[in-house]
Amino acid sequence: MKRILLFVLVIGLGLSVYAQQAYQFRINGKEKKALSRILPGDQPLNAVPMVKADKQTKRITPPADRDVNIVSIVPIGTSANAYGYYGNQRSYVWVDPTLNTVSNFHRMGGALDPGGYSGDYGYDRSIDGGQNWVNEIEVYRATNNAGGTYYLDAARYPNHGIYNPEGNTDPANAYIVFFGPNLDGSNGGSWGGYSYGVAQIGDTSVHTKNLLSSHDDFYHLIPSAYDLTSQGLSMVVDINYDISGSTYLDALNLIRGYWDDDAQDFVYTEELMDAPMPGSGGTADEKVAFSPDGQTGYICVLGDDGSAEQPGGFSGYYPIYWKSTDAGETWDGPYFIQLDGANGLGGIVYHHLSDSAIANLFEPPVPAREDINYTTAFDFDIAVDNNGNMHIAVVIGPTGSDAYSIITAKGYIAAYDIFTDDGGTTWYAEEMGRLLNFRGSFGDISCDNRIQITASQDYSKFFISWLDTDIEDAEENNQPNIFIRGFDPATYLKTQSGDAANPDGPTNVTLFSDAMWQAYFFAAPKVDFEPAAGTYNIPFVYENMDPNDPIQPVQFEYIQDFSFSDADFTVQGIGQNKVASESNVAVSQNFPNPFNGTTYVNVSLKSGSSVSIDVFTLTGQKVMSKNYGYLNAGTHNLTISSDNLSTGVYFYTVNAGTNKVTRKMIVE
Repeated sequence: MKRILLFVLVIGLGLSVYAQQAYQFRINGKEKKALSRILPGDQPLNAVPMVKADKQTKRITPPADRDVNIVSIVPIGTSANAYGYYGNQRSYVWVDPTLNTVSNFHRMGGALDPGGYSGDYGYDRSIDGGQNWVNEIEVYRATNNAGGTYYLDAARYPNHGIYNPEGNTDPANAYIVFFGPNLDGSNGGSWGGYSYGVAQIGDTSVHTKNLLSSHDDFYHLIPSAYDLTSQGLSMVVDINYDISGSTYLDALNLIRGYWDDDAQDFVYTEELMDAPMPGSGGTADEKVAFSPDGQTGYICVLGDDGSAEQPGGFSGYYPIYWKSTDAGETWDGPYFIQLDGANGLGGIVYHHLSDSAIANLFEPPVPAREDINYTTAFDFDIAVDNNGNMHIAVVIGPTGSDAYSIITAKGYIAAYDIFTDDGGTTWYAEEMGRLLNFRGSFGDISCDNRIQITASQDYSKFFISWLDTDIEDAEENNQPNIFIRGFDPATYLKTQSGDAANPDGPTNVTLFSDAMWQAYFFAAPKVDFEPAAGTYNIPFVYENMDPNDPIQPVQFEYIQDFSFSDADFTVQGIGQNKVASESNVAVSQNFPNPFNGTTYVNVSLKSGSSVSIDVFTLTGQKVMSKNYGYLNAGTHNLTISSDNLSTGVYFYTVNAGTNKVTRKMIVE
C-alpha cells in the first residue's frame, strides 16, 4: 500500500510541475546538462613516449579581401596528458604587467620532462612580455607512493599567480604561488587533499611544498576559484562536498593565504561560509576576484538557492554572489541576479531571442518574452574593475525541459558580460557574440566553451574569450577556435570582428593560423600586456593534443601577438541605453526586418511615459530622432522610415523616461 501511495504522489508531483511550465518546445534544442563534478584521477603514473598529433589543418593563406590577424605561436612546456589543463580553473596563465612577466602553470610530463609524472607541478615563464621562454621548471614533486598506483600527494588541476613583493621591480625576486587538489583520499575516493606552495622565479632551488588533508567539517574537493592580489592575499574558494556520501554540505570553503616574511611562504586558514542550494543541490562553478586595490572582492557561484523566480516553470542556474569591502576578511550576502522574467535583465529578456527564434523554439501559442526561462551554462569567469564593480563572463541560453539544462541549438546561446556599475544595486547584460556549438568530447573527457575574462591594466576595458567550432556542418565543439570580444562599459563600444563584411561580432583569434580548429583547452590571463598606449595584447595558451586520445602527452602553445587597439572599439552596444533588471518598457524587434520604406516597432509601457526613438550608425553617429510625446500605459505601434537612411545596419534606441532599449535593424 505504501508503494502505491508513493507512486501516486510521484505522478501528482509530476503533473504539478508540468502544469507550472508555461510552454512547450517544438524543436530539438540539443539540451545539455552539467558534467560530473567529480573528475577522474586515473591518469598514468608515468608519461608514455611523446606522440605528436597530426595537424588537422595547415596554415591557410587568407583571401586578399579578408581582414584577419594571423598570430604567432610559440611552443612552450609539455604535460603528460590533456588533463594538464582540464577543469574549470581560470588561472593557468598569469600576467604581471609591472614585471613584464607571464607564466604558464601546469602538470608535468611530456617531451620536455622525459619519464616525468603527471602528479608533479611545473611552469613556463617569460620575463620579456612573452618573447623568450624558460620552460618546464619543476616546483612540486609528488613523493608519497603509499597509495600504490597513484601517489597520495599527486597534484591535480592547479591554480596559480605571481606574487611581487612591494617595491620589487626585478622578476627574479618575485614568486610563483600555486594551489591545487591532490589524491590523498581523505575525502573518500581519490580526492581530499590540497597541495600548495611558492617558488622563487630567480632561484629555482627556492620552493616550498605544503599538504593539507580534509579534516573535521572541511571536505576538500577541486577548487576552481582563485585570485592573488598585489597586496599579498592568496584566496581560494572550494565547495564543501562529502564524496563518500555524494553530498553538497551547503557551504563554501574559504581558504585565505597571507604572505609570511619569516616563512617566505603563504600561510593559509580555512573558514566555512553558509551557501545552501536547495534548488540545484549544489553549484555548477565558483569564482573569486578582487579589485586592483585588493579591497573589494566578490565570490560568485552558478547555482539555484531558491531566491530567483522561474517564470516559465523550468529550473536553471543563475549567478549568486557575496561581496567583501575589507580585502576578504568579511563577506556580505548571498545576493542573486535575476536573469529572466519581468524583473530580469533587459539585455537578456528583450534582446537574447529574436521573434523568429521564439517562433521556431516554442509550440504555439509562443510565450511572452517575460515568460521565457534563461539559465547560465556550467562554467564562467569574473573580474572586478577599479571602482569595485563585478563583471561576469558567462554563456546564457534558454533553460531546457530538463531541470538545470541549457538549450544549445545553433543561435540560441550567446556569450555575455553581466555587470554592475553601482556596486551591485543594478545589473546589466551585454552580449559579446553568438555561439554555434557548446560542448566538445575528446576520448573520455569533455570541454564546454571555457569562457574567460581578461582586464586591461587600468581595469576599464574587458576582453571576453571562449572556444567555438565555426565549421558550417559541425554538431559539436570538437574543432575549436578561440573567439574574443573587447568591451568598454564606459562608452558601450565593443571591438569589431575583423571581418570587414560583418564587423559586429567577436574576433576569431586563431583564424588562418596553425591553431585553427584545434585550440584545445585554452587559457587566458586575468590582465593583459600593453606594449604601447592604447594597445591591448591578450596572450593565450592552448594544448596541442591528439583529440582522439587525451592520455597522450601534450604540447602547450603560446599565442604571442594577438592584440586590440583603441581604434578597434567601434561597434555600439545596447549601452547608451543600459537595460536594467527592472524596466518600464518592452520593445519588440522591428518588423519587417530587413526593410525598405517603413518598419514598425511595438513599445509596451507599464506606466505612462514620454517616448522617443533615436537611430544610430554602427559607429554611434545619430542619424535620426523622432519624439512621440507622452504615451499612456499599454502597447503602442511606432514607425521608423528609411527615407533618409542609406542601405546598411543601424541601431534604434527607444527612450521611455529613464529607460532605454536598443535593437539592431537592417535597411535594404
